[in-house]
Amino acid sequence: MARTGETGHAETAVRVLEAYAERAGAALACAYSSSAEFDAALIAERRAAGIYGPKRHRTRNLATAAAVAAGLAVIIFLIV
Repeated sequence: MARTGETGHAETAVRVLEAYAERAGAALACAYSSSAEFDAALIAERRAAGIYGPKRHRTRNLATAAAVAAGLAVIIFLIV
C-alpha cells in the first residue's frame, strides 16, 4: 500500500512533467507560416549581412561607361 504522502508526491511529479512537456512544445513552435516565408527571411538576412557579395549592376555600369569612353576616344581620334 502506498502512503498518502507518496501519492501526493507522484501527482505533483506528473503535473510538473506535464508543464515541462507543454513548455517544450511551445519552444518548438516556428515563427514562420510556411517554408517559403522562412526562405525569404533567410535570404533577406543574408543579403543584409553581405554574404552574396556586391550587386552586379555596378560592374555592368562600369563596363558600359568604359565602352562609351573608348568609343568616344576612337571617334575623336578619327576626327582629329
